[in-house]
This record gives sequence, structure tokens and C-alpha cells, in this order.
Amino acid sequence: MGTVTTPDGTTIFYKDWGPRDGQPIVFHHGWPLSADDWDNQMLFFLSHGYRVIAHDRRGHGRSSQTSSGHEMDTYAADVAALAGALELRDAVHIGHSTGGGEAARYVARAEPGRVGKAVLVGAVPR
Repeated sequence: MGTVTTPDGTTIFYKDWGPRDGQPIVFHHGWPLSADDWDNQMLFFLSHGYRVIAHDRRGHGRSSQTSSGHEMDTYAADVAALAGALELRDAVHIGHSTGGGEAARYVARAEPGRVGKAVLVGAVPR
């Protein structure tokens, strides 16, 4: 477990489990949940050799409680900061509800080579 600080000073909490050379799977939670809500799925994929990552979106869980930045562009920028800090390549992004919108926005703007696939589950991709 760790944190990354975004360019605007927000602290984003994350879990990063598994082999660093495993394909990363990034889990994006819905509102008003946190990274902890993905633990069962993370343990499943971890047991199959994947590197699994889940973060608490700004304003949720153990991340900074901010008064601004609660829209998809900032959420996606926060994920970009996380992906950069963790040096993620060819990652699978799985997003549920608001996390699906966050994942969709991030995937659409990600640096080349960072994204392998996206899975949207009951997502709000606005």
C-alpha cells in the first residue's frame, strides 16, 4: 500500500499487489466505495499471476478529501499520475459505476503503451 501525490497536491492512496513483471490490472471503484471493495477480485487475479492495483479516488477512502476536482477529467488525471508513478504498461483497467467513467476517460487519454484493455461494468462513461 502506498500513496502518490498528484500535480495539484492531492494524495491518492493505492494498493499494489503481486509480481512487478505480471500484467497489471487496475480496479476503479464506484461512488461512494473505495479500493477495499475490489479485494475479492484482486485476490483472484493475484492468484493467477497478475499484478493488481486499486486506488481510492480523491474524496474517497484514504485519499485526500478535496473540495475540488470531482469530475472525470481530474479523476483521469489522477489515474495518469498513478500509472506514471507505478510505471504501468499494457494495463487492464476495470471500472464500475463512476469508476467506469474514470477508466473510460483515462483510457481515451492515456500515453501510448500504458493501456492493454478496458472493462466497463455498470459504468457511467460520460
